Amino acid sequence: MKSFCYAVILSLTFGLSATAQKVFSVNYPNQADVKVFVVKYENQADLKVFKVNYPNQAGDNDGKWFFTDYQNQAKKKVYFVDYENQADLKIFFVSYQNQAGWRNSSKRHLLY
Repeated sequence: MKSFCYAVILSLTFGLSATAQKVFSVNYPNQADVKVFVVKYENQADLKVFKVNYPNQAGDNDGKWFFTDYQNQAKKKVYFVDYENQADLKIFFVSYQNQAGWRNSSKRHLLY
């Protein structure tokens, strides 16, 4: 029984932390897990995002996103909306990897 509890705890712990930010941009809002709006200024964003070049560089819900070529390779499907009030999450694309991260932690659950 004890080993079963440890196994469950480990799988939950590593399962949550292993959710890399591999995203796929879908064409329709009803296909998306999260609706995203790109803001003009960093201070308006919930999440600052850095686009990485390779899948192994994608972060653990820390704003480092890798855009996949195929939907089945992604952990989350996003749809980019035209208006801020349609979005679940507001993002700002940053130029450097160390700038990526959450500004509004209350929305962090959207990408788990």
